Amino acid sequence: MTATDHALELVRAAALAASDKLAQQIVAFDVSEQLAITDAFVLASATNDRQVKAIVDEVEDKLREIGAKPIRREGERDGRWVLIDYGEIVVHVQHEEERQFYALERLWRDCPTIELPADVVSHER
Repeated sequence: MTATDHALELVRAAALAASDKLAQQIVAFDVSEQLAITDAFVLASATNDRQVKAIVDEVEDKLREIGAKPIRREGERDGRWVLIDYGEIVVHVQHEEERQFYALERLWRDCPTIELPADVVSHER
């Protein structure tokens, strides 16, 4: 099984929203073969806690505009790693230190990456 068209639409919207708030290292994985609970992961990182929050807010706003509401959100109080679960996709916004330490890309490297729109820019410092 592969990610649904709706999941891919959510992935693209989330990636564009993260890009709009200058997120770094934006990548998406189709995890539908490995996990029964979701189709895709979107990973993005930020250089500070305020930027993590700004990215999270923008992702939620943009996905709300296309009718998606999060099922749950975790980690918002600390602002170091916020997980937003939309059912079909899960968005991880991490402080760059958490991103390096937990290395989610390594965990999911066997999963296919999802091609993101050309206007999604991973902003590097």
